[in-house]
Amino acid sequence: MQNPNSEIRTKKIHLRNVTEALSLFGPHDAFLKQIEANTNAQIISRGEEVIIKGSSQELEVLDHLFRVLLTLIRRGNQVNERDIIYAHRLAEKGLADELLELYQEEIGVTQKGKPIRVKTLGQRHYVTAIKKSDIVFGVGPAGTGKTFLAVVMAVSALKAHQVMRIVLTRPAVEAGENLGFLPGDLQEKVDPYLRPLYDSLSTMLTTEQISKKMERGLIEVAPLAYMRGRTLEDSFVILDEAQNTTPEQMKMFLTRLGFGSKMVVTGDVTQIDLPKGKKSGLKEAERILKSIPDIRFVYLEQSDVVRHTLVQKIIDAYEKDSILQNR
Repeated sequence: MQNPNSEIRTKKIHLRNVTEALSLFGPHDAFLKQIEANTNAQIISRGEEVIIKGSSQELEVLDHLFRVLLTLIRRGNQVNERDIIYAHRLAEKGLADELLELYQEEIGVTQKGKPIRVKTLGQRHYVTAIKKSDIVFGVGPAGTGKTFLAVVMAVSALKAHQVMRIVLTRPAVEAGENLGFLPGDLQEKVDPYLRPLYDSLSTMLTTEQISKKMERGLIEVAPLAYMRGRTLEDSFVILDEAQNTTPEQMKMFLTRLGFGSKMVVTGDVTQIDLPKGKKSGLKEAERILKSIPDIRFVYLEQSDVVRHTLVQKIIDAYEKDSILQNR
């Protein structure tokens, strides 16, 4: 007897107009091709109609996917290739409806007034942890939005007068370059290492706004060494690239926490630039502090990468190579 799931069936989805079809399939059907590359089903686009041919299971997944995407489009949301790939993965798990909530939750606005939203379930978990806990560790690969989302939450908290200032810091670790050979004074030498923090700020604030807030002490961007001996009260404090701290630096930083403050520590344990033999403060903090209920560790994954789709593939390739090398 033939497995009913292997029997080829047909499903039709009707669109409202050609514009809706363009939004769903992308320029030159790029989104449609991306979906087809990840399924055995056949998808045919005929003007304002989508015809899907495949097994019952494939039809169920794709019907779920297209209906969620159409709901987003009809609400006025713009979807991109990365959204399509992520939505497809969720649909395969029966979770595509979760996207509808993600697109409704606004966590901030850009300097041009556009809403900023989380783009993955992992990111939503991360943002929720930041809202609820005073110390949060965001650990995961490049491109998962660890630093960006923390900065968005910090600026939103400052605008809402929930904190009096934002403190952004990084360890000035030399990633294959020697700081001593860079031109300028100490501040000019470390500025390139702090640039990603300025970039995140510039999404929500103009250059003039950033300068004014820095002059007034409402925003401080400084190397980690500048944190020693201070108590940070009523502040939203972000430590970026925490994998490059030593255990002593991490302890020093975490013990700066004052009343009315939040701390977010971000890092990627696969990109440690410390000298060989030096322990990572991020790894040690995880080992020592993980049992403390009020400190949250949130782990973002490859599926949470929101940069170019090739970034996910690069991360995956390196992970596979690392596994092979360690065998």
